[in-house]
Amino acid sequence: MPITKTQKVSLSRQASDSPEGIEYAEVESPQVTGPHDIIIKNKYAGVNFIDAYFRKGVYPTEFPHIFGREAAGVVVAVGDAVTDYKVGDKVAYIAAQAFAQYKKLTDKTVQIKKLPEDTTDEGLKKWAAILLQGLTAITLPIESYEVQKGDFILIWAAAGGVGQILTQFTSSLGARVIAIASSDEKLQIAKKNGAEFLLRADEDIPAKVAEITQGEGVRASFDSVGKDSFEASFESIGRKGTLVSYGNASGVVPPFSLGRLGTKNLKITRSLLFNSVQTKEEWNKYTEILEDALSNKVIDTTIYKTYPLSEYAQATSDLEGRKTTGKLVLEIP
Repeated sequence: MPITKTQKVSLSRQASDSPEGIEYAEVESPQVTGPHDIIIKNKYAGVNFIDAYFRKGVYPTEFPHIFGREAAGVVVAVGDAVTDYKVGDKVAYIAAQAFAQYKKLTDKTVQIKKLPEDTTDEGLKKWAAILLQGLTAITLPIESYEVQKGDFILIWAAAGGVGQILTQFTSSLGARVIAIASSDEKLQIAKKNGAEFLLRADEDIPAKVAEITQGEGVRASFDSVGKDSFEASFESIGRKGTLVSYGNASGVVPPFSLGRLGTKNLKITRSLLFNSVQTKEEWNKYTEILEDALSNKVIDTTIYKTYPLSEYAQATSDLEGRKTTGKLVLEIP
């Protein structure tokens, strides 16, 4: 498959709170220039909240900024020194600028997973949909708070992409999951994924949690909402519990006094997946856990909708507006 001189991408030329500035633009395609280069023709890419954080300036980046953090596709060119990959290999990976027709990595890149030769287009879509969110959902209850059988665990946005997988995986560890979502319909999704208790986001969460746990509070709260949920999350945690903050869907959590942790000897941690899979050993460990969980049907991902790459602005509008459940995927021409 020849690499065209230019490629279509979804990018933003400046920081913006609104998706309106997102462009479906044309830029130069990457080419093999070094002996260890790998060029991947992307087929599908996953839509994630982290791209909105870059667009809004929550996380630092340079503009123009090409969006995307995960994709799956086919290797179409390799450098002379590449031995672990060949043209035609099907792969999934985590890297920046994945919302593009082509992506250049090297054979030294840690976060690439080679897929079986018989992987279909649907299989590529599945891996593009689950790699980032699946690994996030698996590393959180292992690294940020090690979930034990019988633990009461609070999961916010339980019907979202990470929330669904986190509910499935945490339940499989024996946790008693208290799921929070914005509607009864979304709570039924959480129930199907193993949640034992269901709470609407507009309820008095700390009071309901106290009732469920007989005043003990949860061992951990996995919170991807951020600003709007922080206080309720904090109040719901029991003595020596942990608040795991891993998202900013409603905005960044304001500064708070560390002295507040001493009221119940609490812990708070902020987790980013990329810091959990920096080495090949870490990447292999967690992708193997993910693959085992998928093959044993412990977890799965629901693809809510597939959009063409040209409609990424609409996809992120739907995601940020909390109009979706499960995963959004882009199909790349």
